[in-house]
Order: sequence, then structure tokens, then C-alpha cells
Amino acid sequence: MSSAYQSCGGDLIISLIAAVGKSYQLGGENQMLWHIPEDFKLFKSRTMSHHMIMGRKTFESIGRPLPGRTSIILSRDPSFKAQGVFIFDDLQVAIDYAKERGETELFIIGGAQIYSQALPLADKIYLSRVDYDGKADAYFPEINNNEWSEVEEAKYEATEKSPAWTLSLLSRRK
Repeated sequence: MSSAYQSCGGDLIISLIAAVGKSYQLGGENQMLWHIPEDFKLFKSRTMSHHMIMGRKTFESIGRPLPGRTSIILSRDPSFKAQGVFIFDDLQVAIDYAKERGETELFIIGGAQIYSQALPLADKIYLSRVDYDGKADAYFPEINNNEWSEVEEAKYEATEKSPAWTLSLLSRRK
């Protein structure tokens, strides 16, 4: 059974998009653990013109709303304010907001707690698997391989600027 939300205008696809190390490391001290320019370009092209949901810490690590996209921030802190974004304290309310605005593919972009909450609702996962095996303090939730199938894969060699990595598109099994 698909978790896509039904609406009069069609289904809302909920997609997680993340870059992880070999042990599903996401970040350390609220920062990314690597810099891969090509992955950033793919992230930008994939999310452009869409709504993105992220946690407050992820938003603070980015430092600003990303141009050309609608930023939705989840925060339990009622005093948290930021310009140019929409702030909610509940994932489902944030999803409903994007759906009401006509979104067709909603992107969950982190951090670890938000990924954990959203994984059961997700239809797709865009996962960049980075050749990184170092320390981290934030991890992507475990993916149950019985629930997901890889439908696309692209491998990228290491360069002077970045480690080797693989981009996978996972789809929830029906």
C-alpha cells in the first residue's frame, strides 16, 4: 500500500533526500561531513520549485531559506522565528500545509529526528551513499530492505574535491 496522500488534484509524493556515510552518518556538530559539489547540484535541481521540510537545526546549519523553494521548518521551540520560512511544530500539519498549497512532491531534507518521523510516510528516498567511514553525531534511520527497492543507481568516482559516492533512488514496495 502506498503512503502517498490522496487529494483532488492527485497524489502527494513524500520524498526523503539525504547524503549518508557507510554507517548512515548524516553529520557532526550540526555540519555536513563532506563537500560534494555534484551532489549539491543534484539536490538543487531535484528540490527546485518544491516544498522542503527540515528541522530547526538543519535550517540553522544552512543559514537561510534556499532560493526557489518553500522552506518549512519543524521546531518545538515556540519562540523560534525566521524570515522567509513557514514554521510548524508537527510533521503532519506541515505535510498538510504543503499539500493544501498544491505540492506534488514534498522533500524531507533532515535532520536525523525529522527523517525518523517521516520515514514511515515516505514514498521515495533519494540517497547519496558517500565513501565515508568517520565520526558523526547524527544518523539516518535504518532502512528496512523488505519495504524498499532500489530503482535507480548512479556511481561517481572520487575527485580532488570529493570522495566517491553513489546516488540511489529507493521506492517503497507496494
